[in-house]
Amino acid sequence: MWKKLAAGAAVLVGGASTAFLIFAPPYAERMMNPVTMPPDGWPVSDEARALHQSLTIGDLHSDALLWDRDLLRQVDRGHSDVPRLLQGNMAVQVFTTVTKSPRGQNYDHNSTDAGDNITPLFMGQLRPPRSWFSLRERALVQAEALADAAARSPDSLRIIRTRQDLQKLLADRAAGQQVLGALLGSEGGHPLEGDMANLRVMHEAGFRLMGLTHFFDNELGGSLHGQDAAGLSDFGRQVVQQMVSQGMVIDLAHASPAMVRDVLAVPGTRPIVSHTGIASHCPSPRNLSDALVAQVAQAGGLIGIGFWSDVVCGKTPADVAGAIAAAITLVGEDHVALGSDWDGSVDSPFDAAHLAALTQALIDQGLTSDQIAKVMGGNMMTYLGQVLPDANG
Repeated sequence: MWKKLAAGAAVLVGGASTAFLIFAPPYAERMMNPVTMPPDGWPVSDEARALHQSLTIGDLHSDALLWDRDLLRQVDRGHSDVPRLLQGNMAVQVFTTVTKSPRGQNYDHNSTDAGDNITPLFMGQLRPPRSWFSLRERALVQAEALADAAARSPDSLRIIRTRQDLQKLLADRAAGQQVLGALLGSEGGHPLEGDMANLRVMHEAGFRLMGLTHFFDNELGGSLHGQDAAGLSDFGRQVVQQMVSQGMVIDLAHASPAMVRDVLAVPGTRPIVSHTGIASHCPSPRNLSDALVAQVAQAGGLIGIGFWSDVVCGKTPADVAGAIAAAITLVGEDHVALGSDWDGSVDSPFDAAHLAALTQALIDQGLTSDQIAKVMGGNMMTYLGQVLPDANG
């Protein structure tokens, strides 16, 4: 049966040859995830490098799992893999699973019924056929890839499921071990396929963070880029309540304003906006209003500042640092974090190995060492230490 589906895949992606199926996805990744760093790199002082190496760094959003490459192997495309993340002194990286992207995707209006870009990508990558036509299975296949990488190299990659896992990782890194913690998340709640039972399935697979929507409205409610601008549906409210009880991080990065307000009204929620910019600093339809961002922070959440030009209005480390400074002005230094969106079909001024360029830019921006330590990861570690489930129940 799978052989017949594989044969059909070639027809569905345009009668492509085996060579196209093998080589087109890497080509697409290279074109869609450019690094705008100059050939000689961004200048980084000895002072900045020393500070950078002393930091506990975390990032709230990477889509590297989408591209079906071995995360344990360093490659010359895209923004991140485990070797480059470790070179950049990353302690904890959130890896999200992307399962659907509408044809003609844009920041303004997308139809739920629009064609899907991820289906042909998964076929072209020759992912397991069970993932071709099921959003749940598409998420689980990516989760399995992360689990497989961690199993093959436990000394360099660990999956974080509980606050005890996080504490152990940070203690081991403080003792000198070069190991990356991976937190598994979902880019949108549509892999639940409208069934509450699937939240348990995903939780058991290791998911500890979930965005409620992505670029289109779904069963949970309205997207910032959808058609209805709706708030939480009844199903969405049930999902949010269950996520709170299970210690899962609620991500509002692509939520409609009405959904943001509805989530904040649910008792016990401490949502984040994992990857965004600040609207007053960079007017963009991708960025939520300052008022809503401030309300998320006031509820005890985090604001993850993205690295790509659409949300920070520039393509240099200084532009990212400027957005971080604007976020601190808006919500305070205790609620700002990194949300790169690495490998998410966006540009970045540096890849993971050259993250020290951001530390330099933050120094140049005038942030203190304590502020830099909070933004680069301290705030994220504090938040996760409070929100993640306890291993002892």
